[in-house]
Amino acid sequence: MLVLQLNRPQDIKQIMQDIRVDPYGIRIMQPKAITHLVRMNSVSSIAANILKQEMLSLGGDVAVARGALTGRIRKTDCLLMGNLSQFNRLNEKLHKQPFGLSRVACDLSRALTNYQRDTFAISLGRYKLHLGRRPYIMGIVNATPDSFSGDGLYQPTVARRPLPAIIDFVEEMIRDGADIVDVGGESSRPGAKAVPVKEELARTIPIIKALARKIKKPISIDTCKPEVAKQALDNGAVMVNDITALRNPRLAKVAAQHKAAVVIMHMQGRPRNMQNNPQYTSLISEIREYLDNAMIRAQEFGIELEKIIVDPGIGFGKLLEHNLEILKRLPEFKVLGRPIMVGTSRKSFIGRILKLQPQERVFGTVSACVLAVQNGAKIVRVHDVGAVKQALTVLDAINHA
Repeated sequence: MLVLQLNRPQDIKQIMQDIRVDPYGIRIMQPKAITHLVRMNSVSSIAANILKQEMLSLGGDVAVARGALTGRIRKTDCLLMGNLSQFNRLNEKLHKQPFGLSRVACDLSRALTNYQRDTFAISLGRYKLHLGRRPYIMGIVNATPDSFSGDGLYQPTVARRPLPAIIDFVEEMIRDGADIVDVGGESSRPGAKAVPVKEELARTIPIIKALARKIKKPISIDTCKPEVAKQALDNGAVMVNDITALRNPRLAKVAAQHKAAVVIMHMQGRPRNMQNNPQYTSLISEIREYLDNAMIRAQEFGIELEKIIVDPGIGFGKLLEHNLEILKRLPEFKVLGRPIMVGTSRKSFIGRILKLQPQERVFGTVSACVLAVQNGAKIVRVHDVGAVKQALTVLDAINHA
């Protein structure tokens, strides 16, 4: 006898096929084997009581505040417990109910559909990202003198590294397994000072021009400046990685005009002050809402939904416990319906756990990347491409065994 912990449709289907269940039976029973807990916030007590009664009638349940049952409070959070079959039948019932429950049904259906989505295709000119077939690796190219990780290609005490050496560095990264190359000319480490546009252009554009002629991988520009993004996209970049989540409307317009993909990231504050005692009332909910609003804003400026990637912003306005909670609860961001990118590489939370300097955090980075991918990340942004590639290749082999 075995007790199984399976919630992926393909795994459940395989088990049923192994015991020779009729194909029609598999279609009927598979949704019954996929269970979910769904939390809804601030539901009217009337609607919550109807939700509970309807789910009970279907064999599921809904946990609500005691005061909602007695009528002492007007609103409550709800925890819905059921399988996909029950949720599908619940939606049919809710569409016939008053008190805003038809809207609840639409939101529930969208959340569950997004949560179950596992593959994404993003067209970027001659490139197409097939996210979900396997994890993608974004290799970091820091064209800065002050990177927190110590790998900045421009060092203040020596001459700038010659461009051919930078190209060799990137080509080695690609041989190690990088799928995307992310070029940045401004450090976003805690306390970092802003870099003038002219300097950031001088650091990044020659590299992007050279890489666009030399490599056959998508190039991303890591910037929050419209002027830098425009020149990068004009010269071969196809993606904008913006730590400010397109707070600058001009940057959003540039990305839309170039039909570029965008990575929108959560950050509390700005690099110069983001680690000054960051606080959250409800960490995951606040980050998710921030990213959801940024996605809406991006679409309003003409960026296609299918070209948006979300990043919860590990280390950007977060304490150690915040970063750990994000990684543990990463699947909850799947309800946004967009591929998740995670950047844990050499970051200080790993250093605090292991008591190691940035260059010594390779094994900690690998561990965090493996967990992130297992929990739903489609892209990991890293310095140490070769080590992460090996670990993810083993993980992928296990998952598809």
